[in-house]
Amino acid sequence: MSGPPADGLAALLGGRRVLVTGAGGSIGSELCREVAGYGPERLILLGHGENPIFELSGELRGRFPALGLDAVIADIRDRVRLGEAFARFRPELVLHAAAHKHVPLMEANVAEAVSNNVLGTRQVVELAAAHGVGHLALLSTDKAVRPVSVMGASKRVAELVVQHAARRHRRHYVAVRFGNVIGTRGSVVPIFERQIAAGGPVTITHPEMRRFFMTAPEAAQLVLRAAALGSGGEIFALDMGQPVRILQLAETMIRQAGKEPGRDVAIEVTGIRPGEKLHEEPYFSPADTVPTVLPGIYRSRPRALPPRFQSRLRTLLGRVQAGAAEDELRELLAALVPDYEPARPRT
Repeated sequence: MSGPPADGLAALLGGRRVLVTGAGGSIGSELCREVAGYGPERLILLGHGENPIFELSGELRGRFPALGLDAVIADIRDRVRLGEAFARFRPELVLHAAAHKHVPLMEANVAEAVSNNVLGTRQVVELAAAHGVGHLALLSTDKAVRPVSVMGASKRVAELVVQHAARRHRRHYVAVRFGNVIGTRGSVVPIFERQIAAGGPVTITHPEMRRFFMTAPEAAQLVLRAAALGSGGEIFALDMGQPVRILQLAETMIRQAGKEPGRDVAIEVTGIRPGEKLHEEPYFSPADTVPTVLPGIYRSRPRALPPRFQSRLRTLLGRVQAGAAEDELRELLAALVPDYEPARPRT
C-alpha cells in the first residue's frame, strides 16, 4: 500500500498509549511492529499465550530501545483482569486482534467461538468506552459477509457490537475486514510449503475454491489507516483485486519449487470442510461501499442493527456461559445475523 496518510498515522499513534489485544498472533504482532515505528508513548501487548508475548517483547525491545513497552498476559473473556489493564495503562487507541479464526475448528467448538469472538469483543469494547478510549479498530474477516460458518457469524456479531458502541458513545470505533493473510499461522501457504517439501500430496478442498489474499504488512497498514479514517461504526476493506483459485496457487507453488504438479507432486481434492464457502466477498453489496481518500481502501456504510439487538446479544452470551448446546447457540447466532445459514454438522 502506498500514499498518505503518514501524517494521519503519526497523529494517531505518535506519543499515544496503544493497546493491542491478541498481540502475540500473526497479525497482532505485525500490528505491534508497525505501531512501534510511529513512536507511541506506550505500547501495551495483551495476549493469552505467554510465549508469543515473551518473544515479541524481546524483539521490540531490541528494535525499539526507547519504546515504552508493557506486556499483559490476559484472556479477553476475563473482565476483571481486562479491566485492570485498562485502568492501569489508560490506552487511547485499542487495536482488537484477539480472536478464534480457524473455520472448521470453530464449527466443532461453537461455545469457544462465541465466548471469545463475541463475549471477548463486547468486554474489550465496553471497557474501552468506559475508560475513555477514543479510537478502536476490530480486526474482522470477509467470512462475516453472508456467513455459513460459526466463525464468520461470530465475527459479524462482533462487528455489530463495535457499530452499536460507536453510535451509543459517539466514538471512532470501526471494523476492518481482511481476506486470507499470507503466511499467518494455519494459513494455506505455509501448509502447502510443508506438503511440497514432504513430496506431497498437496491437499485442496475443491478445484473452484477461491480466496482473497493480502500480506501481513498490508493487513496491519489497513487497520491503522482505517483507525485514522473512521468516524465511527464503519467497516473498511482493502481492494484485494480478483480472488485467487486455491488450485492455481498450489500449482504455482509446486512449480516455484522446481517440480511439476501431478507428476512430481500430487494434488489431492479432499472436499469442502464444515463451514467453508467456495467464494468469499468483502461486502454485502458494492452499492454499500464508497471509496476513501486513500487509494484502494473502501468504506462500507453501516447496516441497521438487527431488531432487539441488545436483548438477543444478552441471551446469546447468557446461554453460552450457561453451557447451552451447540445447535441452540447456532440458532441464537442466526437471530443476530439474519444472513447466517448454519452449516449442519456431519453425521
